[in-house]
Amino acid sequence: MPTSAPVLSLRALSKSFPGVKALQDVQLDLYAGTVTALIGENGAGKSTIVKVLTGIYQPEAGEIFLDGTAVKFPSSEAAAAAGVSAIHQETVLFDELTVAENIWLGHAPKTKWGLIDVAAQRRQAAALLKSIGAKIDPDILLRELGIAQRHLVAIARALSIDARVVIMDEPTAALSHKEIQELYDLVETLKSKGKAILFISHKFDEIFRIADHYTVFRDGQFVGAGLMSEATETQLVQMMVGRAVDQIFPARVRNIGDVVFTVAGYSHPTEFADIRFSLRKGEILGFYGLVGAGRSEVMQALFGITKPSAGAVNLDGKVRVIRTTADAIAAGIVYVPEDRGRQGAIKGLPIFQNASLPSLTKTSRGGFLRLAREFALTREYTQALDLRAASLDQDIGLLSGGNQQKVVIAKWLATKPRVIILDEPTKGIDIGSKAMVHEFMAKLAAKGLAVIMVSSEIPEVLGMSDRVIVMREGRIAAELVGDAMTPEALVRAAAGLGEAA
Repeated sequence: MPTSAPVLSLRALSKSFPGVKALQDVQLDLYAGTVTALIGENGAGKSTIVKVLTGIYQPEAGEIFLDGTAVKFPSSEAAAAAGVSAIHQETVLFDELTVAENIWLGHAPKTKWGLIDVAAQRRQAAALLKSIGAKIDPDILLRELGIAQRHLVAIARALSIDARVVIMDEPTAALSHKEIQELYDLVETLKSKGKAILFISHKFDEIFRIADHYTVFRDGQFVGAGLMSEATETQLVQMMVGRAVDQIFPARVRNIGDVVFTVAGYSHPTEFADIRFSLRKGEILGFYGLVGAGRSEVMQALFGITKPSAGAVNLDGKVRVIRTTADAIAAGIVYVPEDRGRQGAIKGLPIFQNASLPSLTKTSRGGFLRLAREFALTREYTQALDLRAASLDQDIGLLSGGNQQKVVIAKWLATKPRVIILDEPTKGIDIGSKAMVHEFMAKLAAKGLAVIMVSSEIPEVLGMSDRVIVMREGRIAAELVGDAMTPEALVRAAAGLGEAA
């Protein structure tokens, strides 16, 4: 560990919510010019720590030290003033403001008359963007930028308040391979500027690539810390879950039946063309492709979110016309979206209302909802997924990402579908929750459900799929089965490097 004193330290910090001890006597040290990885399963307390450090939550016990002096962050403004800034997986910026306005919002340079100095704001924003190698016009509206560029704006904002501590919470979750490499370079730049960086990620390759130190939390408690150069993946996994995870993908008893679902000639004017495939009872069909390949767009059309320009769907021998999501649900097709926060869950509503929402005909009588039936339905499916929550009337927005995903899956399983589409089902969730989702997917297939799994993770695609369809630029590039399902074949097909072998 470094011989220098930490820039920021937490000691014996505790935070509770009704029925849940989110943090209990945890500790954390962040050092100038270094990256510390915060590692733990969903529900370990990582998100709570971020909210404590940024002044959103107030701890009930323990202390925060900045340069050895005890401090308090009663608000997000106080945390920012102390030099603590967070860059979240979903950047908290404003679409209708310019890049310069987002960077300087709340602390813009002023004229001698006390008005915002627009010229200075633009000039200083351009200088900040240039300092991190971001080729972004400061006058452009934020809504015109992609996810990677939004992250760059968020980093420029952190530098605008002269942040000494930069928190990066799952910053690569929605980035392409090239954008991830650019983010790594940017982290090195921040290190060279002496920033203390807290890096939160579920991807072990990222952690080992970018972090200097690690701290592990489990169930809201501090488990251990050390140098990444002295750690192994096996050791960290054991610390995270309290047990060894020897086999990520469950052994499956494959009992694949007849074809139950076919898609023929599905096309969209701008997103995809001539999509054709079949799906059998009890089968897990993987969809793989690079960012922009059109996988999610196909799935959203099959669920009635968007309308295809051509093509047909056949389920159980009958042609199905899918114009709306209600048509899809009625036919027995359900979709668990990639963006569970915006498309899968309604934050502000409790777990039981989220889980029972598509099944109101089952939980009501005479036009009136039956609360007991809503709870019973929710309990049946969330228990099968081992949901971890204080109670079923807890706000879904207070759950960890992995537990939110479980509620979204439970919601659709309660409709008793024939086909379930899982779009990036383990994105942003920890290794323990991933294993649980994989095991549950295997059980669904074993019970005869036809499963489509869209994933960007090659080990997941190969470990869970019976067949894999690879998409590239809106078209099917290859269909791989058996021994042909190799990492090399997936990458070659996705990148258009000739025939997959």
